[in-house]
Amino acid sequence: MCAKKKQSKDPVILLIDGQCNMCHGISKFVIRRDPSAKFRFASLQSETGQRLLQDGGLSRTRLDTFIMIDNGRYDIKSTAALRTFRKLGGAWALLYTGIIVPRAIRDRVYEFIAKRRYRWFGYNESCLIPTEDVRKRFIDD
Repeated sequence: MCAKKKQSKDPVILLIDGQCNMCHGISKFVIRRDPSAKFRFASLQSETGQRLLQDGGLSRTRLDTFIMIDNGRYDIKSTAALRTFRKLGGAWALLYTGIIVPRAIRDRVYEFIAKRRYRWFGYNESCLIPTEDVRKRFIDD
């Protein structure tokens, strides 16, 4: 008889650049595909984001990365993105097969996009204010 893997009731936290339009698009993408609200969000620039970065031993000044925190495990860059797809489930979970590509290669592609994201997608001088429905998914400072 197989033991069932224990599922945590804790939310999965995604840390995003609060000024990046691409990052806001990613947040909206995840929220639309997460009806059970297992994902929560915080801006890297927020007090909460800064505290979580410090707790994870990550740079508090490099705001060009995507971070997933799941049960105390911190994943960054391409690994965080692929694990997010896996957590979304359904057909999106198939994208997790990209994990077989060596992390150095995946992260190089990630960094190429991250360096150009403001130029390609734009940015805001301050964090966007989400709608009331979306605001519930963000962690308050």
